[in-house]
Amino acid sequence: MRSFACSSAPSIWAADPPNLSPGPSSVTVQYEPDGQVVTVTIDRPEVRNAVDPETARGLVDRFERFAADDALAVAVLTGAGGNFCAGFDLKALARGEGNRLEETGPGPMGPTRMRLDKPVIAAIEGYAVAGGLELALWCDLRVAATDATLGVFNRRFGVPLIDLGSIRLPRMIGAGRAMDLVLTGRPVPAVEAFAIGLVERLAPPGEALVEALALARRVAQFPQGALRADRRSVLAQWSLSIDEAIRAEYHGGMEAVASGEAQSGARRFSEGEGRHGE
Repeated sequence: MRSFACSSAPSIWAADPPNLSPGPSSVTVQYEPDGQVVTVTIDRPEVRNAVDPETARGLVDRFERFAADDALAVAVLTGAGGNFCAGFDLKALARGEGNRLEETGPGPMGPTRMRLDKPVIAAIEGYAVAGGLELALWCDLRVAATDATLGVFNRRFGVPLIDLGSIRLPRMIGAGRAMDLVLTGRPVPAVEAFAIGLVERLAPPGEALVEALALARRVAQFPQGALRADRRSVLAQWSLSIDEAIRAEYHGGMEAVASGEAQSGARRFSEGEGRHGE
Protein backbone atom coordinates (compact mmCIF):
# COMPACT_ATOMS: atom_id res chain seq x y z
CA MET A 1 0.00 0.00 0.00
CA ARG A 2 1.27 3.48 -0.77
CA SER A 3 2.06 5.97 1.97
CA PHE A 4 -0.92 7.32 3.86
CA ALA A 5 0.73 10.71 4.24
CA CYS A 6 -1.38 13.61 3.07
CA SER A 7 -0.75 14.78 -0.46
CA SER A 8 -1.66 17.79 -2.54
CA ALA A 9 -3.16 15.36 -5.08
CA PRO A 10 -6.95 15.53 -5.40
CA SER A 11 -7.45 11.93 -4.24
CA ILE A 12 -8.27 11.58 -0.54
CA TRP A 13 -7.30 7.91 -0.53
CA ALA A 14 -3.93 6.26 -0.01
CA ALA A 15 -4.93 4.13 -2.98
CA ASP A 16 -7.85 4.58 -5.32
CA PRO A 17 -10.93 3.05 -3.69
CA PRO A 18 -12.67 0.28 -5.60
CA ASN A 19 -16.22 0.61 -6.79
CA LEU A 20 -18.36 0.13 -3.71
CA SER A 21 -22.09 -0.39 -3.58
CA PRO A 22 -23.30 2.69 -1.74
CA GLY A 23 -25.63 0.81 0.61
CA PRO A 24 -28.09 2.62 2.85
CA SER A 25 -27.11 5.99 4.27
CA SER A 26 -25.93 5.25 7.80
CA VAL A 27 -28.04 6.67 10.62
CA THR A 28 -25.38 5.47 13.07
CA VAL A 29 -23.09 8.40 12.19
CA GLN A 30 -24.25 11.93 12.98
CA TYR A 31 -22.93 14.98 11.08
CA GLU A 32 -23.34 18.42 12.67
CA PRO A 33 -21.69 21.44 11.01
CA ASP A 34 -21.35 24.60 13.10
CA GLY A 35 -19.54 27.44 11.37
CA GLN A 36 -16.15 26.20 10.17
CA VAL A 37 -16.23 23.08 12.40
CA VAL A 38 -18.19 19.86 11.94
CA THR A 39 -18.78 17.22 14.62
CA VAL A 40 -18.93 13.62 13.37
CA THR A 41 -20.41 11.29 16.00
CA ILE A 42 -20.47 7.50 15.98
CA ASP A 43 -23.94 6.86 17.38
CA ARG A 44 -24.15 3.23 18.54
CA PRO A 45 -23.95 3.69 22.32
CA GLU A 46 -25.57 0.32 23.01
CA VAL A 47 -22.37 -1.38 21.74
CA ARG A 48 -19.92 1.32 22.93
CA ASN A 49 -19.90 2.67 19.37
CA ALA A 50 -18.35 -0.44 17.85
CA VAL A 51 -18.19 -0.07 14.07
CA ASP A 52 -20.18 -2.44 11.86
CA PRO A 53 -20.20 -2.33 8.03
CA GLU A 54 -23.00 0.26 7.86
CA THR A 55 -21.21 2.54 10.32
CA ALA A 56 -17.91 2.20 8.45
CA ARG A 57 -19.66 3.30 5.23
CA GLY A 58 -21.30 6.15 7.14
CA LEU A 59 -17.94 7.41 8.42
CA VAL A 60 -16.47 7.34 4.92
CA ASP A 61 -19.47 9.24 3.58
CA ARG A 62 -19.28 11.94 6.30
CA PHE A 63 -15.55 12.53 5.90
CA GLU A 64 -15.83 12.66 2.10
CA ARG A 65 -18.50 15.32 2.65
CA PHE A 66 -16.18 17.19 5.02
CA ALA A 67 -13.31 17.01 2.53
CA ALA A 68 -15.47 18.46 -0.25
CA ASP A 69 -17.00 21.32 1.77
CA ASP A 70 -14.87 24.46 1.43
CA ALA A 71 -16.82 26.13 4.25
CA LEU A 72 -15.47 23.62 6.78
CA ALA A 73 -11.92 23.80 8.14
CA VAL A 74 -11.76 21.25 10.98
CA ALA A 75 -13.68 18.11 11.96
CA VAL A 76 -14.12 16.63 15.42
CA LEU A 77 -14.69 12.85 15.64
CA THR A 78 -16.37 11.54 18.77
CA GLY A 79 -18.74 8.86 20.06
CA ALA A 80 -22.18 9.01 21.66
CA GLY A 81 -23.13 7.85 25.13
CA GLY A 82 -19.84 8.22 26.97
CA ASN A 83 -17.51 6.14 24.78
CA PHE A 84 -15.38 6.99 21.76
CA CYS A 85 -15.32 3.60 20.01
CA ALA A 86 -14.85 0.01 21.15
CA GLY A 87 -13.47 -1.02 17.75
CA PHE A 88 -14.61 -3.50 15.13
CA ASP A 89 -18.05 -4.93 16.00
CA LEU A 90 -17.10 -8.50 16.96
CA LYS A 91 -20.75 -9.49 17.41
CA ALA A 92 -21.40 -8.53 13.80
CA LEU A 93 -18.29 -10.46 12.79
CA ALA A 94 -19.53 -13.53 14.70
CA ARG A 95 -22.81 -13.27 12.75
CA GLY A 96 -20.84 -13.31 9.50
CA GLU A 97 -21.28 -9.56 8.93
CA GLY A 98 -17.61 -8.66 8.93
CA ASN A 99 -16.35 -5.25 7.86
CA ARG A 100 -14.68 -4.73 4.51
CA LEU A 101 -11.24 -6.38 4.24
CA GLU A 102 -9.46 -5.19 1.09
CA GLU A 103 -5.90 -4.01 0.44
CA THR A 104 -6.99 -0.75 -1.18
CA GLY A 105 -9.77 1.74 -0.60
CA PRO A 106 -11.60 2.21 2.71
CA GLY A 107 -10.28 0.39 5.76
CA PRO A 108 -12.38 -1.97 7.89
CA MET A 109 -13.19 0.92 10.27
CA GLY A 110 -14.02 3.21 7.34
CA PRO A 111 -11.90 6.39 6.96
CA THR A 112 -8.53 5.18 8.32
CA ARG A 113 -6.85 5.26 4.87
CA MET A 114 -8.26 8.63 3.87
CA ARG A 115 -5.71 11.42 3.28
CA LEU A 116 -7.60 14.58 4.10
CA ASP A 117 -6.17 18.02 3.47
CA LYS A 118 -7.89 19.35 6.61
CA PRO A 119 -7.34 18.35 10.26
CA VAL A 120 -9.49 16.04 12.36
CA ILE A 121 -9.51 16.08 16.16
CA ALA A 122 -10.64 13.09 18.26
CA ALA A 123 -12.73 13.78 21.38
CA ILE A 124 -12.31 10.68 23.55
CA GLU A 125 -14.52 9.65 26.45
CA GLY A 126 -14.68 6.16 27.88
CA TYR A 127 -13.12 3.50 25.67
CA ALA A 128 -10.99 4.11 22.56
CA VAL A 129 -9.74 0.59 22.04
CA ALA A 130 -8.86 -1.87 19.26
CA GLY A 131 -10.15 -0.37 16.00
CA GLY A 132 -11.39 2.59 18.03
CA LEU A 133 -7.79 3.32 18.96
CA GLU A 134 -6.89 3.09 15.26
CA LEU A 135 -9.59 5.65 14.46
CA ALA A 136 -8.14 7.94 17.13
CA LEU A 137 -4.62 7.45 15.70
CA TRP A 138 -5.94 8.49 12.26
CA CYS A 139 -6.90 11.87 13.68
CA ASP A 140 -4.41 14.75 13.84
CA LEU A 141 -4.92 15.47 17.54
CA ARG A 142 -6.55 13.63 20.43
CA VAL A 143 -8.36 15.19 23.41
CA ALA A 144 -9.13 12.59 26.08
CA ALA A 145 -11.10 12.75 29.31
CA THR A 146 -8.90 11.93 32.28
CA ASP A 147 -10.93 8.79 33.00
CA ALA A 148 -10.79 7.48 29.42
CA THR A 149 -9.08 4.21 28.49
CA LEU A 150 -7.12 3.38 25.34
CA GLY A 151 -5.54 0.11 24.24
CA VAL A 152 -5.05 -2.67 21.71
CA PHE A 153 -7.87 -4.75 23.20
CA ASN A 154 -8.26 -6.74 19.97
CA ARG A 155 -5.16 -8.67 21.11
CA ARG A 156 -7.45 -10.65 23.41
CA PHE A 157 -9.58 -11.99 20.56
CA GLY A 158 -7.08 -12.76 17.79
CA VAL A 159 -8.04 -9.72 15.72
CA PRO A 160 -5.05 -7.98 14.06
CA LEU A 161 -4.37 -4.29 13.62
CA ILE A 162 -5.33 -3.67 9.98
CA ASP A 163 -6.38 -0.02 10.10
CA LEU A 164 -2.77 1.25 10.16
CA GLY A 165 -2.49 0.93 13.94
CA SER A 166 0.79 -1.00 13.74
CA ILE A 167 2.21 1.83 11.60
CA ARG A 168 0.86 4.96 13.27
CA LEU A 169 1.34 3.79 16.87
CA PRO A 170 5.16 3.36 16.79
CA ARG A 171 5.56 6.56 14.80
CA MET A 172 3.63 8.39 17.48
CA ILE A 173 5.00 6.93 20.73
CA GLY A 174 8.13 5.00 19.66
CA ALA A 175 8.70 1.33 18.85
CA GLY A 176 9.26 0.12 22.42
CA ARG A 177 6.13 1.65 23.91
CA ALA A 178 4.10 0.62 20.87
CA MET A 179 5.33 -2.96 21.17
CA ASP A 180 4.32 -2.99 24.83
CA LEU A 181 0.76 -2.05 23.92
CA VAL A 182 0.60 -4.32 20.87
CA LEU A 183 1.94 -7.43 22.63
CA THR A 184 0.11 -7.09 25.94
CA GLY A 185 -3.19 -5.53 24.89
CA ARG A 186 -3.23 -3.83 28.28
CA PRO A 187 -5.49 -0.89 29.13
CA VAL A 188 -3.79 2.52 28.99
CA PRO A 189 -5.34 5.15 31.29
CA ALA A 190 -5.66 8.58 29.69
CA VAL A 191 -3.15 10.13 32.08
CA GLU A 192 -0.51 7.61 30.99
CA ALA A 193 -1.55 8.07 27.35
CA PHE A 194 -0.87 11.80 27.74
CA ALA A 195 2.51 11.14 29.37
CA ILE A 196 3.71 8.91 26.49
CA GLY A 197 2.34 11.14 23.70
CA LEU A 198 -0.63 8.99 22.74
CA VAL A 199 -3.01 11.90 23.39
CA GLU A 200 -2.20 15.61 23.21
CA ARG A 201 -4.79 17.14 25.56
CA LEU A 202 -6.57 16.04 28.73
CA ALA A 203 -10.03 17.22 29.76
CA PRO A 204 -12.21 16.68 32.84
CA PRO A 205 -14.55 13.69 32.58
CA GLY A 206 -17.44 14.50 30.28
CA GLU A 207 -15.69 17.55 28.81
CA ALA A 208 -13.59 16.02 26.00
CA LEU A 209 -15.97 17.14 23.26
CA VAL A 210 -16.21 20.67 24.69
CA GLU A 211 -12.40 20.93 24.81
CA ALA A 212 -11.99 19.41 21.33
CA LEU A 213 -14.51 21.82 19.80
CA ALA A 214 -12.79 24.79 21.43
CA LEU A 215 -9.47 23.58 20.04
CA ALA A 216 -11.02 23.02 16.60
CA ARG A 217 -12.40 26.57 16.53
CA ARG A 218 -8.99 28.00 17.44
CA VAL A 219 -7.36 26.02 14.61
CA ALA A 220 -10.10 27.08 12.19
CA GLN A 221 -9.42 30.76 12.91
CA PHE A 222 -5.89 30.62 11.48
CA PRO A 223 -5.15 31.34 7.79
CA GLN A 224 -5.71 27.89 6.31
CA GLY A 225 -3.35 27.86 3.31
CA ALA A 226 -0.12 27.92 5.33
CA LEU A 227 -1.60 25.68 8.02
CA ARG A 228 -2.51 22.99 5.50
CA ALA A 229 0.83 23.28 3.70
CA ASP A 230 2.69 22.74 7.01
CA ARG A 231 0.38 19.87 7.91
CA ARG A 232 1.05 18.19 4.55
CA SER A 233 4.80 18.53 5.11
CA VAL A 234 4.63 17.02 8.60
CA LEU A 235 2.68 14.01 7.31
CA ALA A 236 4.67 13.52 4.08
CA GLN A 237 8.14 13.61 5.63
CA TRP A 238 7.87 10.07 7.04
CA SER A 239 8.27 8.51 3.59
CA LEU A 240 10.77 11.03 2.19
CA SER A 241 14.53 11.45 2.33
CA ILE A 242 15.72 14.67 3.98
CA ASP A 243 16.37 16.25 0.56
CA GLU A 244 12.91 15.27 -0.68
CA ALA A 245 11.34 16.54 2.53
CA ILE A 246 13.11 19.90 2.18
CA ARG A 247 11.80 20.26 -1.38
CA ALA A 248 8.28 19.26 -0.34
CA GLU A 249 8.25 21.76 2.52
CA TYR A 250 9.55 24.50 0.21
CA HIS A 251 6.98 23.92 -2.52
CA GLY A 252 4.10 23.72 -0.06
CA GLY A 253 5.25 26.90 1.65
CA MET A 254 5.66 28.75 -1.63
CA GLU A 255 2.08 27.88 -2.60
CA ALA A 256 0.91 29.56 0.59
CA VAL A 257 3.14 32.58 -0.02
CA ALA A 258 1.97 32.90 -3.64
CA SER A 259 -1.66 32.94 -2.46
CA GLY A 260 -1.02 36.26 -0.70
CA GLU A 261 -1.90 34.80 2.70
CA ALA A 262 1.55 35.45 4.20
CA GLN A 263 1.67 39.05 2.96
CA SER A 264 -1.77 39.69 4.42
CA GLY A 265 -0.64 38.29 7.75
CA ALA A 266 2.52 40.39 7.69
CA ARG A 267 0.43 43.54 7.15
CA ARG A 268 -1.84 42.65 10.06
CA PHE A 269 1.20 42.08 12.28
CA SER A 270 2.74 45.40 11.23
CA GLU A 271 -0.52 47.09 12.20
CA GLY A 272 -0.27 45.66 15.73
CA GLU A 273 -2.24 42.42 15.57
CA GLY A 274 -0.92 39.30 17.30
CA ARG A 275 1.89 40.91 19.27
CA HIS A 276 3.33 39.18 22.37
CA GLY A 277 1.93 35.79 21.37
CA GLU A 278 -1.70 36.91 21.34
